[in-house]
Amino acid sequence: MTSTSNPRDLRAELESLTTEAFRPELAGIDQLPTLDIARLMNAEDATVAAAVARRLPGISAAIDAVADRMTRGGRLIYMGAGTAGRLGVLDASECPPTFNTAPSEVVGLIAGGPAALVTSIEGAEDSRELAKADLDALTLTADDTVVGISASGRTPYAIAAVEHARGQGALTIGLSCNAHSALAAAAEHGIEVVVGPELLTGSTRLKAGTAQKLVLNMLSTITMIRLGKTYGNLMVDVRASNDKLRARSRRIVALATGADDAEIERALAATDGEVKNAILVVLAGVDGPTAARLLEESGGRLRAALTAAAD
Repeated sequence: MTSTSNPRDLRAELESLTTEAFRPELAGIDQLPTLDIARLMNAEDATVAAAVARRLPGISAAIDAVADRMTRGGRLIYMGAGTAGRLGVLDASECPPTFNTAPSEVVGLIAGGPAALVTSIEGAEDSRELAKADLDALTLTADDTVVGISASGRTPYAIAAVEHARGQGALTIGLSCNAHSALAAAAEHGIEVVVGPELLTGSTRLKAGTAQKLVLNMLSTITMIRLGKTYGNLMVDVRASNDKLRARSRRIVALATGADDAEIERALAATDGEVKNAILVVLAGVDGPTAARLLEESGGRLRAALTAAAD
């Protein structure tokens, strides 16, 4: 499907989408008690994880491809409009504090720019040219990945982003919530999580938004695991930028090493507060500079650095 400026054609196009389907059995929902509406909504949400589960092989293949490119210095770039764009920006913005990535490593772009995060920017989602311009400003490389996000799978901004990125040799992923979508067809890795019609007709911030959030969680989190940003299930690359995160850093070192508070404080002091380095200092019995060197030589992977220290 492609975008059209003819209102009649656009209406017919939307009516053909699962995410836009009307559910007559819910036509009286506004007359139900609040608890009954909440139960209905909760039951709807409970189906989302199963829909994602049906797409796990494709999601996993996409993650492996992303990790391979990011190992070579590539970036992960999310692009979407409206709710989809906001979810991409949210996921990207969480990566620096969680995994100590540079802001340029995982990027979220929303049609209409930062103002669109809180205000509807009319017409932005329909602009293919805007998507191309946003990508050209990043100077794409073949090691980059562009993820187009669109519940309908027909949003011109997301489709154009994927098509333009693919033309530049970048890896492309299309995430939608309708089968046989133009977005998935345009991407090298098409992920279609079909969650069915929404509780409120066409309100894709509901089940579709939840599904997209779950998939984006997987894309970023598992990619970072593959890149060695964790040690087991510990966030050893966490950036301690506030009191809560500083306390979490000490707890992570304790969980990874079993060291007492005094030893943890010495290790963190010797490594300028770097959790991964501090763990290496404790477990390998090396000093701060040696820990930094071993990690650099091991590509930031703590397990590899521990093996190197033992050799």
